[in-house]
Amino acid sequence: MRAWWREITGLVLPVACGGCGSPRTPLCEDCGRALYGTWPCRVRPAPEPPGLPAVHAAAPYEDAVRAVLLAHKERGALGMAAPLGRALAGAVRAAAPSGTGVGPLLLVPVPSTRRAVGARGHDAARRIALAAAGELRRADRPCRVLPVLRQRRAVADQTGLGARQRLANLSGALEVAVGGARLLEGGRVVLVDDLMTTGASLVEAARALRAATGSGIPGFAQVSAAVVAAPPLSFEINRN
Repeated sequence: MRAWWREITGLVLPVACGGCGSPRTPLCEDCGRALYGTWPCRVRPAPEPPGLPAVHAAAPYEDAVRAVLLAHKERGALGMAAPLGRALAGAVRAAAPSGTGVGPLLLVPVPSTRRAVGARGHDAARRIALAAAGELRRADRPCRVLPVLRQRRAVADQTGLGARQRLANLSGALEVAVGGARLLEGGRVVLVDDLMTTGASLVEAARALRAATGSGIPGFAQVSAAVVAAPPLSFEINRN
């Protein structure tokens, strides 16, 4: 019901830029340029946790990009899913360039907790992943979203936790749904999320996939990750 109401209010209420609040546009030119106006970069948190796949981000998590992500995730600005998906698609292309691997791109969203999804009224990462997949398919890149990861136990709120505490908090928290490993066969797996901070969520997601598949699925040896944004200090400038 909450997600439905947000969709309706998005149609009838005045439109303002999700980044800066400028009227009469869902995303102004300047904020759009901040979100997807630069090439994606390889990112590494410091310290880099063991087991983290290669991660590419579309933009630094600051200013307009931070405002757009928070508007979508926390304030229900669902219209921001399309531009965020466009940004994520750029990071996916960098993480899995054309001509690498076989089969379609398989985007696996990192799931939020049930509590967070219930409070927000939507699954932000999954919604952005679906928008990114549409963007990639329109560019003739075969792509599917496979939300096969599940929470298998409760975790504490990550707010205020350090890098090691986040790793411990999330260790063993995810699993692949029954039958999910079979769906991952024959494609190039890319973990996707809206934001990377310490990398703990992506480490746990990769661990859960490996546990379910025994690393035996084609393309999983090349598993990578793509996110919309990462803190600026995590950026390694590598656009090749």
